[in-house]
Amino acid sequence: MKHYDALETRSPQEREAALMAALPAQIANAQKNSAAFADILQGVDASSVNSRTALARLPVTRKYELLARQQAQRATDPFGGFATIGWKGLLRSSGTRRVYQSPGPIYEPEGAATDYWRAARAMAAAGFEAGDLVHNCFSYHLTPGAWIMESGAHALGCTVIPGGVGNTEQQLAAITDLRPVGYSGTPSFLKILIEKAAEAGQKLSITKALVSGEACPPSLRDWFTAQGVAAYQCYATADVGLIAYETAAREGLVLDEGVIVEIVRPGTGDPVLEGEVGEVVVTVLNPDYPLVRFGTGDLSAVLPGTCPTGRTHTRIKGWMGRADQTTKVRGMFVHPGQIAEIVKRFPEISKARLVVSGEMANDQMDLQVETASPSEALQLKVAEAVRDVTKLRGHVQCVAPGSLPNDGKVIEDARSYK
Repeated sequence: MKHYDALETRSPQEREAALMAALPAQIANAQKNSAAFADILQGVDASSVNSRTALARLPVTRKYELLARQQAQRATDPFGGFATIGWKGLLRSSGTRRVYQSPGPIYEPEGAATDYWRAARAMAAAGFEAGDLVHNCFSYHLTPGAWIMESGAHALGCTVIPGGVGNTEQQLAAITDLRPVGYSGTPSFLKILIEKAAEAGQKLSITKALVSGEACPPSLRDWFTAQGVAAYQCYATADVGLIAYETAAREGLVLDEGVIVEIVRPGTGDPVLEGEVGEVVVTVLNPDYPLVRFGTGDLSAVLPGTCPTGRTHTRIKGWMGRADQTTKVRGMFVHPGQIAEIVKRFPEISKARLVVSGEMANDQMDLQVETASPSEALQLKVAEAVRDVTKLRGHVQCVAPGSLPNDGKVIEDARSYK
């Protein structure tokens, strides 16, 4: 499958230089035109944020913080001060084409730019091309999922059937009559359509698909292939748009060209080593909604090497779970940020994992810490820090460096709920 543009095959050095050159202007734009980031990034010299090291010093903004600001400013700014665009009489300037409501509720703006969420790149990698008729089965109701795909399809020159969700029989009738070659939507609904058509003795005209919103394991992907449908995945959110997409190589997901992605230790803003599982944090180069170090709450890890298709951008493993591991222990909430605070007090500790075990109402906390210099004295000091930070008592166990699982978990809830 051909590449969407020359950006996908530029050298990693050229790409990194271009992204870092664009970063200071985006930071300055966010500070000047977004009230939220004027506050969050107060005192930051935008011109100095021109490297990943400098970017990593900035705070991570997580979805619950975005929601809190929106809730506090509903009457004056439903975007919570994060957007630089609005509609007449409400925000600083016009330019918002649509406003969406995601669960929370969280409100997101859509600017007037063509392919605002940059989905065309993912669709091209999935084999979509100009002239294709695409049956779009994401929801058109309030949330932006369908519009993300539709804008990408239009940017490629495709025509779209706005199928939406549900009404399976009616959608099958439209597919039978119009014979689209492409599908966008969840993998589960595509499977339903294929099975329903088979029950009626029919075979769908669809031969290519871009799926998202759910897991699409290799077994399901192979099932689609057996039905004559080449299905590819993409990773996108309502806040930042496309983050990464699958290619014909079927080796993880390639990062989009319009975002800067970091993988950080859950509960912190600290980047992890390549290959280590952590939270996906995105800085998007979108002047209308300039989210800087936005914590998606999703776990992933960087894959080594580059894509065999010739695309040279970084690859990630895809969605590997959620980073928000806040757990209630003996009536108190313990969250990953507290574990990170404990670790920072002890330079000899490289990594930690809190395991909560026992039965409900009889919780036990065991903090496992990786250290090359274990000692009883260290265990006692760390136990004191656990009590100081969490207000709970816990046992401390020293383990060898590299022995904790690489799964992104900072807190493991291993309790029995029977």
